[in-house]
Amino acid sequence: MNLIKYVEEKLVVKKEIPTFKAGDTITVHYKIKEGDKERVQQYQGTVIQRRGAGASATFTVRKLSNGIGVERVFPLFSPFIDKIDVNKEGVVRRAKIYYIRGAKGKKARIEEKQQGGYEDASKNGVANAQAKAAAVKAEEVAAVKE
Repeated sequence: MNLIKYVEEKLVVKKEIPTFKAGDTITVHYKIKEGDKERVQQYQGTVIQRRGAGASATFTVRKLSNGIGVERVFPLFSPFIDKIDVNKEGVVRRAKIYYIRGAKGKKARIEEKQQGGYEDASKNGVANAQAKAAAVKAEEVAAVKE
């Protein structure tokens, strides 16, 4: 086994990180130290890329601040990240959406993923099938009692 990977695995504290990809809008709660005080600052924007693997994995978040695009690179397993919230899931066809940097107006928008996709439909389908089976069984029980 590679010695560097072994040390990384032992030193990095793994946290529960939600699954997100390029195009998703997320809020990163980042701890900031100012003198002897510590506070949590929220940074909300669109994920442009995810890079790397393991302890060295990073992701880049872009937001507009007073009409100016601001990008920030966060290490995925940074001890300063308090938590990550996924606000919207975007529909993009690329892993790195650098083209968003030059886009303005409507072209800079990313389509939001619609809820109720295949997974939700299958869960609802199972629930509906179970409800129908229970209703049929209840009818059979009622018919036997009569």
